[in-house]
Amino acid sequence: MAQIRIPFNKPYVTGKEYEYLARAAESGHISGDGPFSKRCQELLEKDLGVPRVLLTTSGTAALEMAALLFRVGAEDEVILPSFTFVSTANAFYLRGARLVFADIKPDTLSLDEDALPGLVSERTRVIIPVHYGGVGCQMDAVMDCARRRGIRVVEDAAQALGVFYRDRSLGTFGDLAVLSFHETKNLQCGEGGALIINDRTLIERAEIIREKGTDRSKFFRGETDKYTWVDLGSSYLPSDLLAAFLFAQLENAGDIAARRRRLFETYREGLGPLERQGRLRLPVIPSGYRSNFHIFYLLLNEPEQRNRLMHFLRAKGILAVFHYLPLHLSPVGRSLGYKEGQFPVTESVSARLLRLPLYYELTEADQGEVIQAVTDFFRS
Repeated sequence: MAQIRIPFNKPYVTGKEYEYLARAAESGHISGDGPFSKRCQELLEKDLGVPRVLLTTSGTAALEMAALLFRVGAEDEVILPSFTFVSTANAFYLRGARLVFADIKPDTLSLDEDALPGLVSERTRVIIPVHYGGVGCQMDAVMDCARRRGIRVVEDAAQALGVFYRDRSLGTFGDLAVLSFHETKNLQCGEGGALIINDRTLIERAEIIREKGTDRSKFFRGETDKYTWVDLGSSYLPSDLLAAFLFAQLENAGDIAARRRRLFETYREGLGPLERQGRLRLPVIPSGYRSNFHIFYLLLNEPEQRNRLMHFLRAKGILAVFHYLPLHLSPVGRSLGYKEGQFPVTESVSARLLRLPLYYELTEADQGEVIQAVTDFFRS
């Protein structure tokens, strides 16, 4: 097997991370909610225009907090797309909720909002629109459906920081939203996440849940003379060392976004002829959206063609990868009664999608090699 010369992802380090890590270590406060944690939260709150952001150890942790905040239990149903990472489902499945899967739209590959009215029941507690690949869901339609039925909305914006829908940031529509700062994301700290709180009535309890179910945050603000166990919770605070690393990334968000856009547009220009020939489909950014260019994927015409191209690229030292396997066809999904054929777009897309290398330090020469290799595949 050929050695991988062009990886799928390479975490970018701006250079400031090392300075901020040293500052955090020297401060004597490297546990949760230290100075850098607060700086990250304040920066995100300002940029997004939201009441509160709480850093978490991962996007998964933020989803688990959302499930706890809405007291999701065994009598509740949660609607989410089958085409998503397992954390979206697991956070609510852990609380005993019934998972109601939905199909995705063939253009954006995000939750099909037109399917929602047929999925909502009297037991629906939460809708989780997952914003895929740097584009996202039509949130006006999602919110309209939810508000008419008194349903809570948690935006899974793990891939959507910096994405706008109708001139408004994704992550600011729902009652809550979650971000991920995993090393594969545009902005990263290895492992990390955040909970965006748009409903102010949830802020105090979110702080308690994040602090192991205690009112410790109130204690440190001088609002109580001691803190104690008052609610459900867990340890969802990241180290301030992680926050120090993340702060350097957030400071350079504009530069990182501009670089990813250039890479994305180079792929689109170089592979556009293949799309016009009907050989494949490139990512769609519909009118009304502003992307963060998180993923550049190819949608091949046939699953077997996708697999051959993936192996063809690997033989040339280029790592291109598929993405989500449909959750409704996983062992857990099948145990819940789901079967093949229920969500045809999800099943088709999952079998035909291939993601190309896209990271800050991808060189012009390496990207040119990827484009040439894909082109050569269709000539062979």
